[in-house]
Amino acid sequence: MDIDKASDFMAMHARTLDRRRFELLTGAGDRAALSAALNAYRNPDGGYGYGLEPDLRSRTSQTGPALHAFEVFEELAPVTAPEAVALCDWLESVTLPDGGIPFALPMPDPAGCAPFWAGADTLTSSLQITAVVAAMAQRVAVHDEAVAKHPWLDRATRYCLDTVRKKGELHALELAFAIWLADAIEDDETLRLLGRHIPENGLVHVQGGLEDEMMRPLDFAPYPGRPARDLFKDDIVNAELRRLDDQQQDDGGWRVDFASYSPAAELEWRGYTTVKAVSILTRNAAA
Repeated sequence: MDIDKASDFMAMHARTLDRRRFELLTGAGDRAALSAALNAYRNPDGGYGYGLEPDLRSRTSQTGPALHAFEVFEELAPVTAPEAVALCDWLESVTLPDGGIPFALPMPDPAGCAPFWAGADTLTSSLQITAVVAAMAQRVAVHDEAVAKHPWLDRATRYCLDTVRKKGELHALELAFAIWLADAIEDDETLRLLGRHIPENGLVHVQGGLEDEMMRPLDFAPYPGRPARDLFKDDIVNAELRRLDDQQQDDGGWRVDFASYSPAAELEWRGYTTVKAVSILTRNAAA
């Protein structure tokens, strides 16, 4: 990849939050500035909204943006942020009796929100959203003792593991995020169980997405040295890394392979995806 072109793309097109993330990733960042950029999306109740999840433009605190907040809290390591445990408090307040969280909460301002967010079942636990939020929180818990000890995290993790064992079939996104969670807590038994749903080539079609939308090996196991990486052969992973590297565009950024639901979201996803691509390629090259 051309890191200079990626930097130019971020300066020209990315939102401030992802520019701060990119700067920290590439060694020129400031953790206090990154925290400040994240706090622009924070609500007084401890949750996050205002488009932190690009396809969910609602100002209200929602479960989806919690994932992206925890992503930033992980990137701040080894520094901890009091907002992380406050986010656990907020998640606990919206957790349902079975230990899961709903895909989304009621929103009075659905403009620019994807239909799957605006029309979500707000009264039923979602394995998909609970697993991805809990997985990222578990990554934060590695360096943040307050998050690690928070009762919400244990409850949400148990809900996901119990639900995975009961379900015969998993949507591609449920599968990916359950693998993230099992990887984060190094649960080899659950990883083996989930690995049975992945074909040898590592490609799982995303039902309800674009016709050619797939979850790929790097979507399941992006980083080296993690238990989830053992689900894939080395030659497949190496081919996927070459593919990701080749996908850098002439303008220096990467594109997404899913539909966006507003002009702002389409561009914001590119900045977010460019940070992710650079992170994956950098960490794998260093391994």
